[in-house]
Amino acid sequence: MSEYKLKIRPEKAAVVEEMKEKLSSKGVALVSFNKLTVKDATQLRRIFRAHGVEYKVIKNTLTRIAADELGYNGLDDLLTGANGLAVSKDDPVAPAAALKEFMKKNKTESITIKAGLLDGKLIGLEEMKALADLPSREQLLAMVASALQAPITGLARALNGNIQNLAYALEAVRKQKETA
Repeated sequence: MSEYKLKIRPEKAAVVEEMKEKLSSKGVALVSFNKLTVKDATQLRRIFRAHGVEYKVIKNTLTRIAADELGYNGLDDLLTGANGLAVSKDDPVAPAAALKEFMKKNKTESITIKAGLLDGKLIGLEEMKALADLPSREQLLAMVASALQAPITGLARALNGNIQNLAYALEAVRKQKETA
């Protein structure tokens, strides 16, 4: 780690600090892109923007230095070739979900998920796929609200049903007394 610090020029130190900030975000996905067309890259950036994800092509050496300074072990082997970081400051699921959406739409092998960071822990491809299948924060909140609302709605319907049944019974009694 100290050998890197000796080699960092002042202008590169700012990039390392930026990478440390990005790696410390809630949702981080490390992707490898190979022969990504301009059309696909544009569509990928649009999907990222829609999910609130920032995407940046990275310098492997400077990212490796930032990861080492943060204590993220295991990234060194993955930082080879052309790589990018998909980062979300608020939603840990967003980068994985955006990548899943892009891969589903394009069916391309020009971009692959290498790994991710979740709560400061390196997660592999299978965990990233599982993370992508999770609903977003907003969807989870809607599900919780729906679950909380269901008993109240059921009670209201039950009470309404009893009142309707009473009204029908009273109407039947009234008609019976009129005919008698």
